[in-house]
Amino acid sequence: MTMSGYATSMIGRLTFALAGPVASKQSVWKKAADSAWVDRRRQDRITEAKRLRVAVVTQHFPSSQKQWSGHAAYQTLLMLAERCDVHLFYPQSRYPQLLEPASAVTLDRHWRPTGIPTTYVSYPTVPFFMRPFNGHTIAARLMRHVRRYSPDIVLSYTIYPDGFAAVRMAHQLGVPAVVTAIGSDLNRIPDPFCRMLTRSTLRDADFVSAVSQDLCNTARKMGAAPETSSANLNGCNTEIFRSRDRNQVRKALGIAPDGQIIVYVGRLDYRKGIIELIDAVGQLLPKRPSLRCYIVGDGPDGPDFIKAIARNNAQESIILIPPCLTDKVALWMSAGDLVTLPSYAEGCPNVVVEALASGRPVVATHVGGIPELVNDTCGRLVPPKDVPALARALDDVLSETWIAEAIVARQSKSWAQVADQVYRVLVETVGRYQEAGR
Repeated sequence: MTMSGYATSMIGRLTFALAGPVASKQSVWKKAADSAWVDRRRQDRITEAKRLRVAVVTQHFPSSQKQWSGHAAYQTLLMLAERCDVHLFYPQSRYPQLLEPASAVTLDRHWRPTGIPTTYVSYPTVPFFMRPFNGHTIAARLMRHVRRYSPDIVLSYTIYPDGFAAVRMAHQLGVPAVVTAIGSDLNRIPDPFCRMLTRSTLRDADFVSAVSQDLCNTARKMGAAPETSSANLNGCNTEIFRSRDRNQVRKALGIAPDGQIIVYVGRLDYRKGIIELIDAVGQLLPKRPSLRCYIVGDGPDGPDFIKAIARNNAQESIILIPPCLTDKVALWMSAGDLVTLPSYAEGCPNVVVEALASGRPVVATHVGGIPELVNDTCGRLVPPKDVPALARALDDVLSETWIAEAIVARQSKSWAQVADQVYRVLVETVGRYQEAGR
């Protein structure tokens, strides 16, 4: 099929989807329940209290090229897999060669994250233009694989396009769907069509989970039912992220034991407030000449940050560090006197949870779910995009004496606790579905 023919076909699908009301959940489920292949095996598994079979649909997950991606989903699913049969279906975007964006990567399909069976399925798309059609395309490409797995329930991370595809497939298969909002999927919706499809996913899902109460409130405003939605804040691996001796950790990282250190861990994206961080540190250097700021991660805006560092004459004080895996991230956090996240928008950022579990105070912006994690007992909150306020907060925290054990006591939620809540949601959702006779 030519690209123009493919686009015409996809436009037809979207036009059909928008032309009138989508079939109700009742009619979809009834049709599925009456179909021949549904489903003695699934009913027997539930009635005999055997392990749930959970199909997970998401791109928010570690891959061969970004092994640190989707860390929260991965850790939760590892714990969930101790109680359920879990299989992840990873939809991988495939672009026409001439239109392939610079950010596109080719995944090694032989690589698998430890502990979670994963199936990679490619789907064709075009940057920007095809965004509203990606949910339909993912569902069409994954359907035969998910059908063959015969799940009891479909779980997704990110609302659109992955959650849209998960809900669509689940209702065609006659099973319920649970979708999880992670932050950027509701905070940074790229266009009106995707916003409309996000709203329909939130309305049609059988349960909506969100990684913060603030994000859950946003999901409800966009259509999620209050009685079938809730917040489940992220946790961390408390065996890795724990209070450590700062000097020993600095020695292990090969950095000087003296002087105060600010640590940022995350994507090198201007929306994370890194320009403001660089400027704030630049303002502090005359007062604190031995101060160092380590920015750990990678991303599209790295070259702009190098220029900002040079503009502040801070090349010796602000150092960019390549991204690293979890064990080393924990060392960097423990090496710091504080961890900072001056983002413009967030859900429930892992870096804040991990910093607190490491016993380090946090300076962050008053956005998203961060206020649910941080107050003056463990750090400071500032408005986004406010360099003077950020500089003052960093200075205040560096000037104060903090007790690591007290900070750890505030935030020590494990991934096992997160997975327990996910498991309860899955079981209860399947139970409601069965009680309704669907």
